[in-house]
Amino acid sequence: MQVPAPFEYERASSVDDAIGVLDRLGDTARIIAGGHSLLPMMKLRLANFEYLVDINDLADELGFIVFEPDRVRIGAMTRHRELLESAGLARTFPIFKDAEKVIADPVVRNRGTLGGSLCQADPSEDLSAVCTTLGASCVIRGLDGERVVSMEEFHRGPYETAVGDAEILTEVRFPVHDSGSSAYEKVERRAGDWAVVSAGAAVWLEGGVISDARVGLAAVGPNTTGLPEISRALRGAAPSEEAYAQAGEIAARSCDPASDHRGSAEYKRHLAKELTVRALRRSVARVNGEED
Repeated sequence: MQVPAPFEYERASSVDDAIGVLDRLGDTARIIAGGHSLLPMMKLRLANFEYLVDINDLADELGFIVFEPDRVRIGAMTRHRELLESAGLARTFPIFKDAEKVIADPVVRNRGTLGGSLCQADPSEDLSAVCTTLGASCVIRGLDGERVVSMEEFHRGPYETAVGDAEILTEVRFPVHDSGSSAYEKVERRAGDWAVVSAGAAVWLEGGVISDARVGLAAVGPNTTGLPEISRALRGAAPSEEAYAQAGEIAARSCDPASDHRGSAEYKRHLAKELTVRALRRSVARVNGEED
């Protein structure tokens, strides 16, 4: 029988209240939102905390999707279901809808949150790959105010983030550029499972050539992986199968997968290559209006 170690429970009424509680309790406390990642780890005694601070009452304060001329802001308490069902988000960043359709099941999507997904910092996590692909920035609030960090700075290692003991992730910001689109590809052992490998791509075109491109991989190393070498290789190139294949080769040699029950390292490198090609191809097709 899997039972977590004993813990105390507190319910925060606002972001400032949550920060105050975390400051008082120190590293003995952990925030809980949806709980779909944290609670299983606690049941297995892989994570033990003396206090859980419930922030579900902060949904009105931190559950939002705001579209601005040059960026999209998404609150940390925005649920997976809300991300999946947002028509505006699907138009601006279709990669979100791609990813949300393959995340777990409706029960999890009704409760799980963007912030919870990122703060779990699981190397196989879908939304971490999405945020890396889109060049997102994370807003962290503490007693001294807000600070903004890139996704590369946010994820410091497996299950480790830049969020301190008396801090909370409040929102994620995504830059918006014209003439671009995105896509997400994932291979999983069964529907809703963690990725064997997944790849996100975002591409921007100008004058018939690629003005910029980004690729993010998950489940192929200790962190969700961004690949700036692919960006450098594709800038100024015409969209083509040859360009996508070159990007796939870079993805395969740049990742660091481990052999496990989901597959061998060689198989995962092959998937990294193929999924990168597919995600780039679909992104360009969407820019050209050839695919929804």
